[in-house]
Amino acid sequence: MAHIVGGFGSSHGPQLKVPPPEEWLARGLADRRNPALWYQGESYDFESLKAHRDDFSTEITPEAMSSRWDRTQQALDELGAFAREQRYDALVIVSSDHKEIFGDELLAPFAVYWGDSVEHVPFSEEHFAAMDPGLAKAALGDVPDRRITRPVDAGLARHIIDEVLQAGFDPAASRELPAGRYENSGIPHGWGFIYQRILGQESTIPMVPVFVNTFWEPTPPSASRSYDFGVALGKAVMSFPKDIRVGVVASGGLSHFVVDEELDRAFIRAMEEHDEDYLRSIPAKLLTAGTSELRNWIAVAGAAHAAGLKISRITYEPAYRTEAGTGNAMGFVTWSAE
Repeated sequence: MAHIVGGFGSSHGPQLKVPPPEEWLARGLADRRNPALWYQGESYDFESLKAHRDDFSTEITPEAMSSRWDRTQQALDELGAFAREQRYDALVIVSSDHKEIFGDELLAPFAVYWGDSVEHVPFSEEHFAAMDPGLAKAALGDVPDRRITRPVDAGLARHIIDEVLQAGFDPAASRELPAGRYENSGIPHGWGFIYQRILGQESTIPMVPVFVNTFWEPTPPSASRSYDFGVALGKAVMSFPKDIRVGVVASGGLSHFVVDEELDRAFIRAMEEHDEDYLRSIPAKLLTAGTSELRNWIAVAGAAHAAGLKISRITYEPAYRTEAGTGNAMGFVTWSAE
């Protein structure tokens, strides 16, 4: 049978791909114009959020941001070294699509891709030119310098679909990705970043892409459903009748676009302590905007717990970019066998 030998979780936000201060502050300009900055279940415009929270000016000095950049890059390097040590035969990567591939035609809570391969595609000049200037440079960190066909473990993917169906879940199944926003059927950035920055562009480790609809109403799964799906996912992998080493990966999060250190630290502690009750009970009102990507982590935590894995390394860096506390909290975690 297959063995889940370990796994990791990583944020993938733009502030991991472009150094501060200019590029981080450029993203902060978008926050200042955002009329719906979600924090602890409530929506604020920038000035209202600033009045509601402490002053984070000391967190956005060039020195403070540069230090966070250095620590996050070290954490990413450490994840890459960890992945190499684990010698994976396949990776089940759980992330969320930002309507890059699946639009309003289909918003399934969970989907599993089971084609033989998936395309990883650079942006066309036209699509790159149309991007927000605060995002375009960072987006290059998600795509290769040429079109790459990445292998998928289609047998494992099909087995996962069959097994989670038997466990009471009804995932969408995709054997061919639609053209999507960039008209190229390319795997979205949540998966692309894992290869480009952690595994390396030339990695040939097969993956199984698992999609969780974290963002888009009306079908984001509850925290409870996400955790239970993760448990079913882990059990499905471990029942696959092939002797392979499998890793489970969460891509996305942590809290953003308003950093919530209280939530993040409680969340990380719950994963570390295998606090299933906490992970299953996070209210939907806290899982909004980018923070919704915690659902990816909840699912992978369920799979890791089902496999008897424990967290072996944690790095947490709240990467602020305005005095109101907007930004992207960055989390990096490894799971290992006892």
